[in-house]
Amino acid sequence: MRLIGFDPGLQRTGWGVIEAVGNRLRHIADGAVVTTPTLELSQRLVQLHAGLMAVIAEFEPDEAAVEETFVNKNAVSTLKLGQARGIVLLVPALAGIPVAEYLPNLVKKTVVGAGHAQKQQVQMMIRTLLPGARIASADAADALAVAICHAHHRGTRERIARLTRAAE
Repeated sequence: MRLIGFDPGLQRTGWGVIEAVGNRLRHIADGAVVTTPTLELSQRLVQLHAGLMAVIAEFEPDEAAVEETFVNKNAVSTLKLGQARGIVLLVPALAGIPVAEYLPNLVKKTVVGAGHAQKQQVQMMIRTLLPGARIASADAADALAVAICHAHHRGTRERIARLTRAAE
């Protein structure tokens, strides 16, 4: 099962692709889609859309996972992040790929074992769980952590969905 994780951002959206076979995880690729800060918001969203479409087309993931975001103190920044996050959710959905969402604390707890782990701890565990991975950036590391979280939780989500369907 090929999984892609996303860490949404308007300036930089991290992405990470892994393969999950049973309990085994394998690093495929990671990186970030970067937008041009001097462009209008609409053009930056176009850049983000095009970059993510290219990543989806190249790596053909079976499922996607996106980190949910917290509200910032700056309302304008929060709104811009929300618009970028909308693009991040839209791109895999347009490609017919199921999309899951995870809170940052759940991602950290899944990868490190503590919901308030530091970024350095998360990156160390990613290198442990994905030997040989050369992580392109902090954004890519966060995206890989989201993909790892999804790999660990997707089975539970599937069982709950089956039980819900059976109960209806």
